[in-house]
Amino acid sequence: MAAAVTTKGYGLKRALYRGGRPGRLMRWWNRVDAWWFARGPARLPQAAVLEVRGRSTGRLRAVPLAVADVDGREHLVSMLGPGAGWVRDVAAAGGHAVLRRGGRRRAVVLEPVPADARVPVLRRYLAVAPGARPHLGVGPDAPDAALRRLAERLPVYRVVPGAGR
Repeated sequence: MAAAVTTKGYGLKRALYRGGRPGRLMRWWNRVDAWWFARGPARLPQAAVLEVRGRSTGRLRAVPLAVADVDGREHLVSMLGPGAGWVRDVAAAGGHAVLRRGGRRRAVVLEPVPADARVPVLRRYLAVAPGARPHLGVGPDAPDAALRRLAERLPVYRVVPGAGR
């Protein structure tokens, strides 16, 4: 029974991101999450909001993300791959962004993590971001080989202090 519920939930989650992009309902829900994560009454320890200027509009975009803390450092993962809007916006901004987490707002630079160093980050990410599992097809207990395959296609960034834009 639990497996059926999980499978149905995963199907719904994938449907909200048809073609690897959030649909209208999910874009609205992401705005709610961004507000909730940044200013809401219940802040989750792994929840953050990444603020980055849109590459074509220049408008500030706020994206709710889960932070994977590994070895005392923060990391961000794009569950939708390199085509995700925030990934392209970060690239256009030279890695500069603002991260809001735990009631703090700070300028950061996102540095790409080499593919061969991504497995521990992906494992932690899958543990703290269960909503990503339907998109990636694995959980935090996946074998290293499966995570290495994911590491080749998923952007992973190390968050470092910096001058945001």
